[in-house]
Amino acid sequence: MPSTKAIVCRAFAPVEQLRYEDCEQPALAGGEIRVAIWAAGVNFSDSLKAEGRYQIRPALPWIPGSEMAGVVVESAPDVSTVKVGDRVMGLSLNGGGYAQQIVLPEERALLLPPDLGFDEAAALPIVYGTSLYALRHRARLQPGEWLLVLGAAGGVGLAAVQLGKVLGAQVIAAASTPEKRDLALKHGASHAIDYTRPDWRHEVKSLTGGRGVNVVYDPVGGDAFDEAVRTVGWGGRYLVVGFTAGRIPTLQVNMPLVKGFDIVGVRYDTWRNGWWREARADLEQVLAWCASGELKPLVSARYPLQRAVEAMRSVTGRHVTGKVVLENTDGISHQ
Repeated sequence: MPSTKAIVCRAFAPVEQLRYEDCEQPALAGGEIRVAIWAAGVNFSDSLKAEGRYQIRPALPWIPGSEMAGVVVESAPDVSTVKVGDRVMGLSLNGGGYAQQIVLPEERALLLPPDLGFDEAAALPIVYGTSLYALRHRARLQPGEWLLVLGAAGGVGLAAVQLGKVLGAQVIAAASTPEKRDLALKHGASHAIDYTRPDWRHEVKSLTGGRGVNVVYDPVGGDAFDEAVRTVGWGGRYLVVGFTAGRIPTLQVNMPLVKGFDIVGVRYDTWRNGWWREARADLEQVLAWCASGELKPLVSARYPLQRAVEAMRSVTGRHVTGKVVLENTDGISHQ
């Protein structure tokens, strides 16, 4: 069997236990392709899975990484949508992206626009897929509506800011530092506020003329939720995306009753895996917006594949803006 180098998880423990080692790649089955990976996206959930703290535990040994970009180097005889030499963005259901190569079903690979780099492409599938699913399918965001994005400079947050603008919303970005707020403004937010200040909800109410926002996009949870839920206007939708702050908040349900708003869960991976045709169409739309210049992924940090643990810690420590990617720095001999 072909071999590759990869970051391998052999036990559910802190990510420092991950090792860069040789592992076998399976032969191709029908409808599959082999991709030489140039870049892989790093996500908060990768660390949770490696540490056994995610909703579903992967079978061990396991290679982290759900999103990647690279070049097709082999294809099964019945593959028709891509060919050897094509530049593709890939999405894996079971990990495998923190590696030099990966085998994917052809339906999980999308052709890249000519001007989109591998690092930018690897930054797309999870955060833009999640944010578009949340805003379009779960929140039914309409042009002209007010959208409040918490953690607006992070991976999913910045994607939500950009997509909110593309979808015609008036975006209020909530972030903790002046630098992060400036970044959100440069990427499409109409307003930016400091959500570490007490009673910051009043600033949101003032910006919306006292009506409150139509949609809140919340990947943070914790104390930010306690204020943000009070900014929702009549008929609004509060999107629960994640809890990067650590604390899972609670809510007195008289609030959505009195103000007539919805609390909406966003579980992108389950929807994506069960409704792949619709999820793939969303990703094709994101690539089209990138090709037209309406979207521009922000890759703020790049690490060699061998330094995956350092990259993962930078994400879980919330020390970065935009996306972090791993790059294969061992040359192209594996192709």
